[in-house]
Amino acid sequence: MSQHSTTAPAKTESLIQCGMVCFVGSGPGDAELLTVKAVRALEAADVILHDALVTDEILALANPEATLVAVGKTGFGPSTPQDEINRLIVLYAYAGLRVVRLKGGDPAIFARLDEEIAALELEDIGWTIVPGVTAASAAVAAIGQSLTTRGRNASLRILTGHVLEGFAEQDWRSLSRPGEVAAIYMGKRAARFIQGRLMMHGADPTTPVTLVSNASRPDQHVLASSLGTLSQDLAEAELHGPALTLYGIAPRAAASALTEIRKQEVS
Repeated sequence: MSQHSTTAPAKTESLIQCGMVCFVGSGPGDAELLTVKAVRALEAADVILHDALVTDEILALANPEATLVAVGKTGFGPSTPQDEINRLIVLYAYAGLRVVRLKGGDPAIFARLDEEIAALELEDIGWTIVPGVTAASAAVAAIGQSLTTRGRNASLRILTGHVLEGFAEQDWRSLSRPGEVAAIYMGKRAARFIQGRLMMHGADPTTPVTLVSNASRPDQHVLASSLGTLSQDLAEAELHGPALTLYGIAPRAAASALTEIRKQEVS
């Protein structure tokens, strides 16, 4: 039966051992957002299999003698097949090496974590998980807002726009209600689809929608939009890089300005 860590080890040596795999979240890109435990795992690794979104700044923190293996996936572009990633993880662990599987953001959010753990458990290989700052947290921090606000939303939905077949099965009617908030990963290409589904189910066209591309990185960009103008605004903005869509949240400055306008309209 495979063994995995359930407690927080005090030292690197107990965090990642030979013949073991450590799943590490690299966060949204800024190396200063890495956890101390993540840095220790990188420093101890013999092999690091990393996603395409992991920055050079973060890879520079790795053990200088570690082998770096790029196993990235890009939306609608060249990608390493998941079966090949699973095979490599098992191969390096079987060789008795300390293996880090370095994922963008948090390993447990839209990162195929369960599939990779299943491949290890089939071979009785031990593993552990080091969480990372997820894109939704970095994006909402970039606009000075909170994902949850008392009196506005009692829940938060985390969705993916990448797989349209599954995305089409969302409860659009309830998401269309006033005050609902969602963090949509990989939703840039699906913006028109999202816009259409929500408005078809009665969502207010003035509902704020904010996209944050390359959150926490030097080339971070914020696009403040609304549901009714989302497709047009996105086309004109020409955002590059990964983007997180915040449905139901406007940047704090924009939200404050809108509040003042509404107060003037009422008076």
